[in-house]
Amino acid sequence: MFTGITRGLFEVVSVDRQPTLLRFEVDLGEYGAGLEIGASVSIDGVCQTVVAIVGTRVRFEAIAETLRLTTLGDLQIGSLVSVERSARVGDEIGGHEVSGHIVGTGTIQKVWKQDANVGLRIEVPPDWMRFILHKGFIAVDGSSLTVGDVGPDWFEVHLIPETLQRTNLGARETGAKVNIELDPRTVAIVETVERVLASRGLA
Repeated sequence: MFTGITRGLFEVVSVDRQPTLLRFEVDLGEYGAGLEIGASVSIDGVCQTVVAIVGTRVRFEAIAETLRLTTLGDLQIGSLVSVERSARVGDEIGGHEVSGHIVGTGTIQKVWKQDANVGLRIEVPPDWMRFILHKGFIAVDGSSLTVGDVGPDWFEVHLIPETLQRTNLGARETGAKVNIELDPRTVAIVETVERVLASRGLA
C-alpha cells in the first residue's frame, strides 16, 4: 500500500526491452537506503517489485500486462519518474490509500495555470466516470489528488507547488498519457449499490 504522496523525481538509468518484458533501473540515491529485494515501490503510480539492487540503482521488471495498461513502456534512459516506497505501519497517510494497481491511462485534454498552481483536465473512458466523483479521491501517476469538476468523460485536478516540485505532472502537455488508479473504496461502494439495485430490479 502507498499513501499517494510521492517523494520526488528520480532518474531512469537503464532500460532493457524484451518482447514481453521491460527491465529498467532507477537511481534512488539516499531514498533507496534500506530497500530490499522483493519490496514494493510505486513508479509513476505503478506498483513494481524490486528485483535487484546495485548501490543506489534499483532494478524492476514490468510484464506485458503492466506495459499494456500503463505508461512504463515509454520509459527511456534519462526519464524522470515519481517514486514512493510502500507505507509502513504507523506512517502518516497524507493522501489516501493507493495500491499501485493502475486501471489504465488517461489523456490530458487541457492544461492551465492559476498563479503558482496548475490545473489539468484528463480524459478517461466514460465508464470510469461513475467512480470519479467531485471532491473524491483519485491517483494520477501515483499522486493522491482531489477531483475538481467532472464531465461525461473527463475530470479536472489542481496541482499545488509541492506536487509540481515532486512530480512530472506540471510538465505534462496536452495529449500526454498519465496513469490512473481509481479510489478502491469508491469503486467498492458504487459496485455494491449497483448490485443491490439490480437485484431489486431498480437498475
